[in-house]
Amino acid sequence: MKRIVLIILDSVGVGELPDADSFGDTGADTLGNISRTRGFLDLPNLCALGLGRVAQVPCQDSPPLGCFGKMAEQSAGKDTLTGHWELAGVVVKQPFPTYPQGFPEQLIRKIEKALGVETLGSYPASGTVILDELGAEHLRTGFPIVYTSADSVFQMAAHEEVIPREKLYEYCLQARRVLSGDHRLARVIARPFGGRPGAFVRNNAGRRDYALEPSGETLMDYLMKIKIKTIAIGKIGSIFNHRGFSQEIPARDNQDGLDQVLGSLETTKDQTAFIFANLVDFDSLYGHRRDVEGYAAALEEFDRRLPAIMGALERSDILVISADHGCDPTFRAHTDHTREYAPLLVYGRTLDRGVDLGIRAAFADCGQTIADIMGAGPLARGTSFKKDLGIEG
Repeated sequence: MKRIVLIILDSVGVGELPDADSFGDTGADTLGNISRTRGFLDLPNLCALGLGRVAQVPCQDSPPLGCFGKMAEQSAGKDTLTGHWELAGVVVKQPFPTYPQGFPEQLIRKIEKALGVETLGSYPASGTVILDELGAEHLRTGFPIVYTSADSVFQMAAHEEVIPREKLYEYCLQARRVLSGDHRLARVIARPFGGRPGAFVRNNAGRRDYALEPSGETLMDYLMKIKIKTIAIGKIGSIFNHRGFSQEIPARDNQDGLDQVLGSLETTKDQTAFIFANLVDFDSLYGHRRDVEGYAAALEEFDRRLPAIMGALERSDILVISADHGCDPTFRAHTDHTREYAPLLVYGRTLDRGVDLGIRAAFADCGQTIADIMGAGPLARGTSFKKDLGIEG
């Protein structure tokens, strides 16, 4: 196989996992609940690949063009890092720390000492709400805004006219060094913004993530060993702490991410390559903000663009579509990610069609299969379903 494209629809889960109750997520079903709440969901191209066989969405009962299944997460968590790392073959057994009551004062004092400046906030909040709450004080004092969420993240926001972007990045690197041991958070995120009180705007293009190093060799590490080009699109590079990629391409939003996928398919026509993309809008703009209509519209927009992606594939290429966790916008117990199965849709012109890949025991089965097909690995975790796709050898 020449190229494999893995597109992660960030947070597009397909129903609660058996252990969802231990995460407070009983009843979560991102795709199914969106469809039921809205009354309809028009996804003909995803349905044609087999989505209706693994998710509670309305689809015509016709033979799928792709292979389909769903995957359970083995890792102890439901966040961005655990999901993506496991997809690439690294299972996280110890959950990353979270701070639902805010950061301990002692930890904040330690960070402030390292930065040489006081901070504002230090409590859980939406990234837009906290700007409304503390943005004016930030402009007055010059102190950076610190906050967290239900995820294992330390976020620092600063107005670009008050704290230049490079200085904010420096602050975040210093915080990353402090956040170790019991406070080993998954990610430190720089959040530059602009505007004025009442109309602050986050500069998503200036966002920068400082993630932990993956705790084992990933799919991309193995691919690079055998000189296969690996391309990260969107936030993928930062999730793996920029390790294992030949090229990293930023993306402003879902549509730009898809443009970059198409562009990468064009530039790698004469190469063997692995293209790994994350479409973040489902999660960041709609899931956490409990916006059912926005989430549904984003799904339908992706579906409309799917034929272009499929059409850009050459005969030997494979497209894989999955997710890293759920974030059910109808869920009212919290605004966190939800512990759900990830969909698994696999398409290629030379692959068998309509194959039920079943319920996979781990997200790592995805990475193991890609490694198997491309002649890398085997990875430490996961079971390959290469032969189920009709690929011999």
